[in-house]
Amino acid sequence: MQITVNNVVISVSEGDITAWQGEMIVNASNSGLYGGGGVDGAIHRAGGPRIAEECAVIRQKQGGILPGQAAVTTAGLLPFRGIIHTVGPIWKGGTAGETAILSQCYSSSLSLACSYGARSVAFPNISTGIFNFPKELACKTALDSVVTYVRERTSAELPLQRIEFICFEHDNAILYEAMLNDYI
Repeated sequence: MQITVNNVVISVSEGDITAWQGEMIVNASNSGLYGGGGVDGAIHRAGGPRIAEECAVIRQKQGGILPGQAAVTTAGLLPFRGIIHTVGPIWKGGTAGETAILSQCYSSSLSLACSYGARSVAFPNISTGIFNFPKELACKTALDSVVTYVRERTSAELPLQRIEFICFEHDNAILYEAMLNDYI
C-alpha cells in the first residue's frame, strides 16, 4: 500500500528494517542511546559496535537525547548512509503530552534526513513496544505527522522521494495499511 504526497511516495511494508533497501533508517532508541531491545537492539546487533561507539560520543557531547529529539550516527556494518536515532515517549495514559512528543519524533527525524539530503528513509513503529504507546493512536500520529511534514514543504526543502513504514509485527502492518488508505 502506498500514497503519493507532494511527489513523495509514502508506503508500508512488513519486515525487518535492517534489511530495508534505502538510504537512512530511523531507530526507536532510548534517551541514553544504549542499544536496548526490540528494533533498537536489532539495529545495534546488525550494525556492529561502531554504532554504539558513535552513540557514546553523542552522550559525551550532550548527555543523550530527550524524547521527541533525534540524532544521527553512521550505520556501522549496515548498508545505509546513516541511522537516525529518536526517542519516543513512554505511554503514561495520554496525559503527559505523549502524542505531541511522538509527532515530534517523526518531524525531527525527517528534518535530519532532509538535512543529510536523503532521498529515502524508513521508520519503525516508534514507542509501540516496551514504551506501550497504543498501536492505533501511534499509527495515526505517525501518518498524520509524516503527511503534514511533507505537505508543508516545497520540493526544494524536501529531497525525500520515499518514506516507508517498516512494521515488524503483522498487526501493525495491517493497521498502517488500513489507515494509509484513508489518505488516498
